Amino acid sequence: MGIAIPVTLFFLLGLQTSSQLFTIAATTFCAWGVSDLLATILERPRLKDRSPGRAIKEDWERRSE
Repeated sequence: MGIAIPVTLFFLLGLQTSSQLFTIAATTFCAWGVSDLLATILERPRLKDRSPGRAIKEDWERRSE
């Protein structure tokens, strides 16, 4: 997937130089990284009845033990 998507975009957009291919590859790589980070953040459990500060303190205490 890391090779197929940039190459497919390269041909579908009618680009011609290798620098354009590398630009597409770098852009898709960065977009993948950002989406992976957001997915990691969103998979965390909800705060439920806790405030954000209290949730951070409880997580910190749990990791310290």
